[in-house]
Amino acid sequence: MSGGRLIAVVGPSGVGKDSVMAGLITARPEMRLVRRTITRAPGLGGEDYDAVTSDAFAKAAESGAFCVYWSAHGLSYGIPADVLTDVQRGRDCLANFSRSALEQATEVFPNMTVLNITASPATLARRLAGRGRETEAEIAARLAQADKCLPTGLDVVTIANDGALEDTVAQAFAALQPARA
Repeated sequence: MSGGRLIAVVGPSGVGKDSVMAGLITARPEMRLVRRTITRAPGLGGEDYDAVTSDAFAKAAESGAFCVYWSAHGLSYGIPADVLTDVQRGRDCLANFSRSALEQATEVFPNMTVLNITASPATLARRLAGRGRETEAEIAARLAQADKCLPTGLDVVTIANDGALEDTVAQAFAALQPARA
């Protein structure tokens, strides 16, 4: 059996990563949607995640519970170690990722594909305000990071998510398929 891929979904906050990922899982239910561990309070909406304290996260990281982990926006994020096993067994895994953690991830997942989702600044601002998780200052800080560059040398597929979600999902699905042929 050939190895699977980690499909690292990146893009600025508010771009619709979780919505696009849900659409991709509907189209390809055999793909694993990775549930991250985050030092965020439970029940804040968006993705399904395992909420932990900073101390619990540090202990989990130290014990090898994550194959990749990083910090961003005052929070810590971890990808469960068993994702590597799934990829090695041939399963594609779809994970919400940070652009700043991509280089670390390529060391663990050499067959990684990056799905880079973009949107206009106006779209991002509207979505961030609508989800109600951040203050105006936090939204401004997230918007300032929206154009952050990706590391060079990665297998990157870029799609825009300013229109209808089903169109974005269809574009993402089509762009990701040739690599599996």
